[in-house]
Amino acid sequence: MRVYMVRLFLIFFAIVTLLFTLELTPFGQQFFVVPFTAGIAQLSVTIIQLLDDQVQAYDNVIWDQRTGFAVSIEAGCNGVEAGIILVAAMLTFPASWRQKLIGITVGLLTVQVLNLARIISLFYIGQWNATVFDWAHLYIWQALIMLDVLLVFLFWLRWVAAKQHSASVEGMSQS
Repeated sequence: MRVYMVRLFLIFFAIVTLLFTLELTPFGQQFFVVPFTAGIAQLSVTIIQLLDDQVQAYDNVIWDQRTGFAVSIEAGCNGVEAGIILVAAMLTFPASWRQKLIGITVGLLTVQVLNLARIISLFYIGQWNATVFDWAHLYIWQALIMLDVLLVFLFWLRWVAAKQHSASVEGMSQS
């Protein structure tokens, strides 16, 4: 059992290392991270504009035209790193490729929905109070995003286990 756990950890570490390395390459930055982050900024503004048409996005920056306040979505704030950890965990765990694909798709969507809430809330918190913004940005939301990754992974594990259990029960009843 101990060897198996070490093996899983090494596989997880290798996948995380590979994905983070790919993310940090100039190619990964230019063709994935930068456009993805700009898309997150634009999606955030689209949501905000449902209530406030004075907010605009330019690349990775969201700003309020009335107040001049702006936030920049940078590495670590775009949800990519949290997504990498989730993907690596799901790829490491022994499950079918179909189960992994479903888990990764639903998991990444879940992480990004929470990340959009994070970005939008920080945009408004920053206009209200810089000290609270710093605290919420550095501590509260960082912890909540990683907690989200953990919870998504745990729910996915439970779903995979239930599927594997029902498949084994079906196999036994057909024998």
